[in-house]
Amino acid sequence: MLTPKKVKHRKWHKGRSRGRDIETRGMTLAFGSHGLQAMGSVWMTSNQIESARRVLAKYVKKGGKVWIRIFPDKPITKKPPEVTMGGGKGAVDHYVFPVKTGRILFEIGGISAEQAQEALRQAGYKLPIRTRVVAREA
Repeated sequence: MLTPKKVKHRKWHKGRSRGRDIETRGMTLAFGSHGLQAMGSVWMTSNQIESARRVLAKYVKKGGKVWIRIFPDKPITKKPPEVTMGGGKGAVDHYVFPVKTGRILFEIGGISAEQAQEALRQAGYKLPIRTRVVAREA
């Protein structure tokens, strides 16, 4: 699973969404010929990213290449069950990436357009938000 090797701050504040969450960065294809774009906002866990990556790897085999454009670096804390209020913030449980609308999640290249679209469509089923397949303008 994807986890940061080293972090500047072990625990983060939760943060607040400011109105409609629309991404300002990472919205265009940078590496591959096709990409998977998020159509909503969610905290994506490293398990969900890994699950989609496996689907893409199965389709690509040795012919193409997959780029993962997101990395879970936001720590999410959790307290043990049946612990009373107080006693501070819980221990880090897992890491997430806060996805906003419009972010390119995965890119794929080096395979045919039909294969790439099917691979990205299948990978989108593994994710907790609606996605769409985007292609580079020729």
